[in-house]
Amino acid sequence: MEAFLISTGIVALAEIGDKTQLLSFFLAARFKRPWPIVLGILVATLANHAFAGAVGAWIADLMGPEVLRWVLGLSFIAMAAWMLVPDKLDDETASSSRFGVFGTTLVAFFLAEMGDKTQVATVALAAQYESLMAVVAGTTFGMMLANVPAVIVGEKLADRLPVRLVHAVAAALFAVLGVLAIVAGDRVAGKAEAAVEFGQPLRRADVEPQAIVALATDETGVHRRA
Repeated sequence: MEAFLISTGIVALAEIGDKTQLLSFFLAARFKRPWPIVLGILVATLANHAFAGAVGAWIADLMGPEVLRWVLGLSFIAMAAWMLVPDKLDDETASSSRFGVFGTTLVAFFLAEMGDKTQVATVALAAQYESLMAVVAGTTFGMMLANVPAVIVGEKLADRLPVRLVHAVAAALFAVLGVLAIVAGDRVAGKAEAAVEFGQPLRRADVEPQAIVALATDETGVHRRA
């Protein structure tokens, strides 16, 4: 449940003012048919984030806990900085309408999401948490929370959103997650050294990638392992 909630919150905040949300505004204004657009966004996001989540899970299995905690920590901190950079919609991505409303939304949204902030965040979250389905469901739900109102309400909503403030909050959350991943990794390493010194067996669960985050959050109360 924690992986789902964290993924939902972070991606929903990261999506505000993002190029895929700008694409949602554009499609809504162009076609004026909200439900095929919403369905296209849902299918495109599920496909894109399922792929991103699988990549993140593969990275977690490939790397040892020492390397993974630095990769995760630095990735989240880099995401925090990236969140503060304004985004723009690629005119070429938004221009195609050869496939109808649903098809155009599906293709345009899938392509716009490739290499985007929310896709990169999905990779990092899937590497951090052991529940791939919860992460993908959470990031998809977060995308829908940000984009469905954009499609239905349109530009009136865009003018009232405090985009800079929302991005600052999202950047702060990414930075906290990055610091927690690095600091918790130090504690895991210290626990391993202590176990070796005193001749105690070290459980595999203590050095699994997910334990890096769980160890820090048990004390901070920010979140617990899914």
